[in-house]
Amino acid sequence: MCYNEYNERGTPIFEPSFRKGGDDMPVKYKIDVLAALKAAGYNTNRIRKEKTFNEGTLQNIREGKIVNGSNLSKLCELLQLQPGDILEYTSETGNNPT
Repeated sequence: MCYNEYNERGTPIFEPSFRKGGDDMPVKYKIDVLAALKAAGYNTNRIRKEKTFNEGTLQNIREGKIVNGSNLSKLCELLQLQPGDILEYTSETGNNPT
């Protein structure tokens, strides 16, 4: 593990290197995840009520941030899609690889 920062209590905060820098990550959503969930019958009220995802995960999805593997698995299950149907890799310049 790599500890990059410490919180106000001095506890190390683990930040995986693939998340460092946030928006420059070359993996993006191919679909509007919240719209796809809604089409599958999972609006945000239902998601909260059934505790399918926590509020932080919903916010990350809204902001286009990639969720962790466990949440990605749950998305695949709910949407009946493969990870490649939800995510895509783009090159550093923003173009799809050839």
